[in-house]
Amino acid sequence: MTHELAPAVGLPAPTAAEGQSLASSSSEGRDWWRDAVIYQVYVRSFADSDGDGIGDLRGATERLPHLAELGVDAVWLTPFYASPQADGGYDVADYRAVDPLFGDLADADDLVRTAHELGLRVIVDVVPNHTSDQHPWFLAALADPDPEGARRRYHFRPGRGAHGELPPNDWESVFGGPAWTRTPDGAWYLHLFAPEQPDLNWDDQEVHEEFDSVLRFWLDLGVDGFRIDVAHGMVKAAGMPDIGHGEQASLIGSQTLPFFDQDGVHEIHRGWRRLLDSYPGERIGVAEAWAPSAERLALYVRPDELHQAFNFQFLRCPWEPAAMRSVIDESLAATASVGAPTTWVLSNHDVVRHPTRYGGGAQGLRRARAAALLMLALPGSTYIYQGEELGLPEVTDLPSEVRQDPAFFRAAGQDGFRDGCRVPIPWTAKGPSYGFGEGGSWLPQPAEWGALSVAAQTGDPLSTLELYRSALALRRQLPGGPMRWLPGPDGLLVLARNGLVCTLNTTASTVELPTPGRLLISSDAMDQPGDTARIPADSCAWWAI
Repeated sequence: MTHELAPAVGLPAPTAAEGQSLASSSSEGRDWWRDAVIYQVYVRSFADSDGDGIGDLRGATERLPHLAELGVDAVWLTPFYASPQADGGYDVADYRAVDPLFGDLADADDLVRTAHELGLRVIVDVVPNHTSDQHPWFLAALADPDPEGARRRYHFRPGRGAHGELPPNDWESVFGGPAWTRTPDGAWYLHLFAPEQPDLNWDDQEVHEEFDSVLRFWLDLGVDGFRIDVAHGMVKAAGMPDIGHGEQASLIGSQTLPFFDQDGVHEIHRGWRRLLDSYPGERIGVAEAWAPSAERLALYVRPDELHQAFNFQFLRCPWEPAAMRSVIDESLAATASVGAPTTWVLSNHDVVRHPTRYGGGAQGLRRARAAALLMLALPGSTYIYQGEELGLPEVTDLPSEVRQDPAFFRAAGQDGFRDGCRVPIPWTAKGPSYGFGEGGSWLPQPAEWGALSVAAQTGDPLSTLELYRSALALRRQLPGGPMRWLPGPDGLLVLARNGLVCTLNTTASTVELPTPGRLLISSDAMDQPGDTARIPADSCAWWAI
C-alpha cells in the first residue's frame, strides 16, 4: 500500500506574547483531566515481551517511553484481568487478578510505577455490566437454582411458552441473536453481549459492595482512574418489557432501549464519584456510555458523577462540514450545561479505524491527518487509539480462520469488524511481527506495515507520527480558552480560540482565503503567495494570531 504522506509543517513555537497553554490546566495540576490527551493501549496488540504472539503488560511497560515522547498525558489500558478471553478480556473471571496471558500483579504494579516516573497517568478498564460465565459467582448460580440464592446477582428468568421454551422477552444481544441463553435446568439468563458474559443484577446490594471493593483494590495499587465499560447498561427497565422490533442495538448506537441509559445508572456513578474523590491525586471515572443524544450523555458527567464520557457522536460524524459543526456545537453545549469538559475521539478498539472510514487509501489518510488536527484544536480532552499516530488503516482482509471477535461469529460474518482494528501495531520496519514481539502476532499484519512502523516514521517530517508529535507539543504551548466559529468559504470550517485559528478544508479542491496568521502546523503542504493562503483539499492547519 502506498500512501501520499503530506508534510507535517512544524514551525517555531509561539512567542510568550502569543499565549501560554492550549491545554489550559497542566496535566500535572488540578483538573488535569479537563484537557488531557489520553492514549488507548489495547494490551494484546501493543507489545509482546515473551514471544507468545500476544501483547502483555511487560511489553506495554517497555514501550511507555514512546507515549511519553509522543506527548500524551495518560494511558488507558484495556482489560488484563483473569479471563477466558471469550471477548478480548471483557469477560472477567477475577477482577483482582492479572491473566497469565498478560503477566501478573507485579507487572501491573511495575507498569503503573514506570508510567508515573515518565509523567504519565494510568487509567484501567472496569467491566461492571457483566462478568465471565467462569466467574465464581456465575458458576455458583448455575449450581444453585434458588432464585434468592447465588442467582440473585444475575438476571435469571423463567421462559415463555407452554414449556418455558421461549426467551423471557424479545431483547437481542449487541453481538447478534437473542440476549438470553437457557440453562440445563430450564431457566434463562440475560447477556446483552456474548453468552459467556452474563449481565449482573445491580438491584442486588452485594454487587454494589463487590465493585466498590474492586475499585479500591486498583486505586490502592496506584491507578489514576477507570474507563467504565458499558457505563449506561447496568440498570434495566422494570419488568424488562418487550421492545417489539429487531435490530435493536449496535456497539455504538443511539436508540432508546429498556436495557440501556436507564436513569438508575446515575446513582451508581454518584457512589463511584464519592469513592474516587476520597483518594488523593484527582482519580477519574470515564464513561463508555451510549446515549440517544448529547443531552442524555451529559447527564453522566454532572458535577457529582463521572469526570468524562466518550463522545461517540463526534466519532460517527461523516466527512461533511455542516455535520461536523453541528456535532461540535451540540457536544460543547451539552457538556457546558453541566460544567464538564467535552471529549473527542476518532477511533477505538470497537470501530473501523478512521483512515478507512474516511474513504481509505491516500484520501482516507489525508482526511485522517486533517481530522486529528481539528480534534486536537478543540476545547476538552482527546483520546488517541494506538496506531492512529502511525496512520494505520483498518485491516479488511483477515481470513475467517484467524478471526476472534464474537460479533463476527454470532452475526454469521455480516458484522464484527473489530478484529481489523486490533491487529498488532508495527514498531520496526523489519523483523518478526515488525517489532511487536519475537513470536509473530496473534492476528496477521499486512506486509506494507513495515513502512508505517514507529521506526520508519521517526524523524520523517512527512510522516503521520511526526505530525502527531508536533501537534501535541504545540497543543501544550498555544493559548486556550473558549471556541468560536469564524466565517469562511463553503466547505471550510474555521474556528478560533485565544491566539489560535484552525482551518479545515473538507472539499476535494484547494480553497483560498486571506492568510489567518502565522502558520504553525498543517496536515498537507501549504502554499502562501503573499497575503493569501491556499488550503489544500482534505487538509487542516493551525495559525497563530
